[in-house]
Amino acid sequence: MGRWQPGARGRLARAALELYAERGYEQTTVADIALRAGVTERTFFRHFADKREVLFDGSTALQAAIVGAVASAPDSMPPIEIASAAMITGSALLGDRDHARRRAAVIAANPSLRERELLKLAALGAAVAAALRERGIGEPTAALAAETGVTVFKIGFETWIADHNSGRAAPGDLAGCIRRAADRLKALAAEI
Repeated sequence: MGRWQPGARGRLARAALELYAERGYEQTTVADIALRAGVTERTFFRHFADKREVLFDGSTALQAAIVGAVASAPDSMPPIEIASAAMITGSALLGDRDHARRRAAVIAANPSLRERELLKLAALGAAVAAALRERGIGEPTAALAAETGVTVFKIGFETWIADHNSGRAAPGDLAGCIRRAADRLKALAAEI
């Protein structure tokens, strides 16, 4: 291994995802990831707390972008639209569909990673609800809007990464998928 090469964090993330896809999450060690990335295990732990955090590395930035979008939304927007628009804003951080598909497949194959993903989504919902409350939106409206926004994001994301080789049209970009999920929700709400 070379003494120092730039981009260790990115190399570690790529190596981990490759190995998880090839061998499975449980069968991959930190030593395997470090070796593939051309760094030491010590370098791995400078960047990540453990091997699962490689998969959730962007969650803090995503949450910050979404909470920031909630805070800066116009006062005239209804809470549910604020939450949905914030999710669309945050979606700009997830531009690589192939990476997102591989990551989602690794998570889907491992119960502890699925649990971690759900915890991250719950934390996102709580952060959005707190940001809505800071805008003066009371409960239960803040919690309902936040959880609905997370659900719209989740459905939009699942649509975006779905395999569209079945002859159906490609879903477009993630922001568009989230927007369409929000529109479907509005249509459902109108039926109530």
